[in-house]
Amino acid sequence: MRRERDRLSVEWVKLELLRTAYATRGGLLAGRDPRVVIGWYLILAVVPWFTHNVTVLAGLFAVCAAAVVLSRVGPLILGLFVIGFVLEGLYVLFAAWLFGGDASTVLAMAEFTLKLATVSLASMAAFVSLDPEKLSDALLSLHAPAMVSFGVSYGYRMLPVLMEEFHTVVDGHRLRAAPLASKGFLGWRVAVRTATTLVAAFYPLMLNTAKRTRTTVEALETRGFTYAAEHPDGRRIRLAALRADRWDALFLGATLALVAVCFTVGRAFPLLGGAV
Repeated sequence: MRRERDRLSVEWVKLELLRTAYATRGGLLAGRDPRVVIGWYLILAVVPWFTHNVTVLAGLFAVCAAAVVLSRVGPLILGLFVIGFVLEGLYVLFAAWLFGGDASTVLAMAEFTLKLATVSLASMAAFVSLDPEKLSDALLSLHAPAMVSFGVSYGYRMLPVLMEEFHTVVDGHRLRAAPLASKGFLGWRVAVRTATTLVAAFYPLMLNTAKRTRTTVEALETRGFTYAAEHPDGRRIRLAALRADRWDALFLGATLALVAVCFTVGRAFPLLGGAV
């Protein structure tokens, strides 16, 4: 029981978010070239929107679900997805019943839900497998603007800073505040105190984060970050580690083959509509 309580603690949630953003657990996509991973994601994020066939969408959903399992997505992100997917399914059934819909209405709404779920699974599998440096280098290699690449990398690095600053500000408010005389009915005073503390912590959090951001940007510019990111020699040195091999080509080929199989099965056993 003690282990379960620790697993569901706020500290565990914070550490799990940091693991998701920074540390890959290995798996299918972690060893692939980051440009190939981005291409794989774009395929499975775009293809679902070109069909209304529920059979095809179910097949694409299964492919992305298998990729999530093989990519070893963390339990927190996966649990949030499952909860959201179940609630969305219940909402579809309730909306169809409330507005007098029939089975065709449920299928039409399920089609849109499957599309969103497929894109969500592909996003989890791809971006959990990419650390900030790989993602930033891949974007730079694909000729994205240097500031976009820097923004992605810096945004990842600001996550622990924001969390640390948030804890510092909230702890300061809690130390300076007098304890509650009573929690009130169903603990309403605790809820009000917590909400008030969160609102009051917003402006100090943003101010302190802006100060740290300015210090970091000045340090990067002093070391010639902008020049190195835009100069051809700097780009060549930074991207020298990126190598796409035959396994990456085989991986993309297998993905395209699976997508083709999904469309073939969908044409043979359509549930609703057809491929567009």
